Amino acid sequence: MKSFPFPADLIKLQQQWTAAYRRLADRPGHREAELRRELIGLSCRISAHPYWEASGWSTAGRVELRQAAEAAQRGAVHARDGFAAAGAGARSR
Repeated sequence: MKSFPFPADLIKLQQQWTAAYRRLADRPGHREAELRRELIGLSCRISAHPYWEASGWSTAGRVELRQAAEAAQRGAVHARDGFAAAGAGARSR
């Protein structure tokens, strides 16, 4: 199975897309048009990112991008909350 090493800016775009999607899903009718425009813009930026020119666009690549963005987000939350790399049981405060 092919592995996709994604650049940090592409991961960040996917995280922004996911956050906008969640805001839209959590509060339908609230800033709906604005959030839809944001999603379209982010989708275009993700699809047109230079990374895809070099590696080739694929459905598997997009799925792995979403997974990598979620994993990076979880890692950032764990680091912010003081969890050590050894696991959730070890606090580093």
